[in-house]
Amino acid sequence: MSAAVFLDRDGTLIDELGYLADPDALRLFPGAADAVAAWNRAGLPVVLVTNQSGVARGLLDEASLARVHARLAGLLGRSGARLDLILHCPHHPTEGEPPFRRACSCRKPEPGMLLEAAERLGIDLGASWLVGDAERDLEAGRRAGVRRLLLVATGKGIAADARLRERGVDDYELVADLAAAAERVLAGSSG
Repeated sequence: MSAAVFLDRDGTLIDELGYLADPDALRLFPGAADAVAAWNRAGLPVVLVTNQSGVARGLLDEASLARVHARLAGLLGRSGARLDLILHCPHHPTEGEPPFRRACSCRKPEPGMLLEAAERLGIDLGASWLVGDAERDLEAGRRAGVRRLLLVATGKGIAADARLRERGVDDYELVADLAAAAERVLAGSSG
């Protein structure tokens, strides 16, 4: 079993654009591809775990989401970076129509996507890292047994950090962006 990096999408890896259905609108954050490539070179599997309730809400379909993720993979590939697995939750507990309108175990903060990735790729959750910009990202990591949690200051990160600190939550580290997260993960994985 190996450690991995679990990575949120919107606000962490790419610009937060709401319910992204147009692949051409996708924009990687500066340094994001280099961060993923650094993890790849270090032999750390990189797993994208993303809530995509726009599917349940009828704002995009699974085919559109697949095109967005294909463009993401292409942009990363230009920098020699790759995602080892992309998992998404298309559900919402109160919006849309069945089968997408339902409470599920995969919608963050639930740990389902992380647990699925661990099973499929042989990941040691306790030795892994979770990088996200929202409280629900960190909570999904906690529930899955990931102890090394990084909150990026991009996307919703600054506001999430303020709320967490106000509640006295301090089991995570705040980093500037994905490039800083890559440095922290690589330093922590080698020590």
